[in-house]
Amino acid sequence: FVREDLMDGAELFHKFVTPPPSLQYKGYVDYIEEHLESETPAAFGLHPNSEMLVMSTRTSELFDAIAELQPRTASSGSGMTEQETAKRRLDEVMERLPEEFNVGELEERLPAEAQASPFTNVFLQECVRMNTLLAGMRRSLVDLDAGLKGDVSITEAMESLAVSLADQRVPSTWLALSWPSLRLLSSWLGNVLDRHRQLNEWITDLAVPRSTWISGLSNPQAFLTAVMQVAARKNEWALDRIAIVAEVTKKDVEELEGPSREGSYIHGLFLEGAKWDASAAVMEEPTLKDLHPPMPVIIIKAEPAVDRASAPRDAYQCPVYQTQQRGVTYVFTADLRTKVPAAKWIIAGVALLMDVAS
Repeated sequence: FVREDLMDGAELFHKFVTPPPSLQYKGYVDYIEEHLESETPAAFGLHPNSEMLVMSTRTSELFDAIAELQPRTASSGSGMTEQETAKRRLDEVMERLPEEFNVGELEERLPAEAQASPFTNVFLQECVRMNTLLAGMRRSLVDLDAGLKGDVSITEAMESLAVSLADQRVPSTWLALSWPSLRLLSSWLGNVLDRHRQLNEWITDLAVPRSTWISGLSNPQAFLTAVMQVAARKNEWALDRIAIVAEVTKKDVEELEGPSREGSYIHGLFLEGAKWDASAAVMEEPTLKDLHPPMPVIIIKAEPAVDRASAPRDAYQCPVYQTQQRGVTYVFTADLRTKVPAAKWIIAGVALLMDVAS
């Protein structure tokens, strides 16, 4: 039994209130058809930007499927065969590939105090991973170039690489040597060069940057572990009893005077499903069509671990992922201040992303 006055004016669906009780069957049907809106993101606690993301993804998938159905004899509009397109892109990539790092010489240059630093180990490991990727890319491109010239027989791996180059997709063999990414080839290659540039800047100074582009690290978890190790040594804490804490600042990278005395500054994160109000230092509804607003500089610190249930009530425990695919690319959780209940952002699926496909 339900009292009628309890249902009077109740919102049963988004912007759909209960009809007047005096209506007959036909009146209820007409009322529903007139007042019940079609399903919208707002009806499920989502922002209209979420529908744009879904439609953009579906459109990209549709065009990818259409491209795969096109004949491979010639590229549309260019008159070039698939092999000619692959050869042109092969030459472009080879021309842009940077040199590998001399890790042995780098280790000899390190001062004694830097050799024991956890941050040094992180950047050295990143240099090694970058070398592995560059060597694998260069080797596969040289082999494919020889195959296209007829010097050697084209293998299945070479053919797969040629198809990926012609289609502007990152070859699976390169992705296996790198990091999670949803970018197309040209954008991905630019990202590789940006990551190489950050490591090159570290090699020049052999010191922790004033702010680390954490999105440019192939293993960001290792950097977070280094922050914890430094704090554990400094404060004589047990490593398994401390946790990462993220605090959003009001500064951009250019405004930083130097590295943080406690913890480490990071940048390069994007917010999906919300935006950050820098003046009020809280989350708020995103701007329409601004799908991935950038975050200010964040300071990462390590503090004694506490029960996650005791986190601040005015904070949303925001998951941080490497890509828009989320899932296995989870890195850590950052507490972001909010004026509204955290349940709103949970329903909206708000997350921080390290890399946005462009």
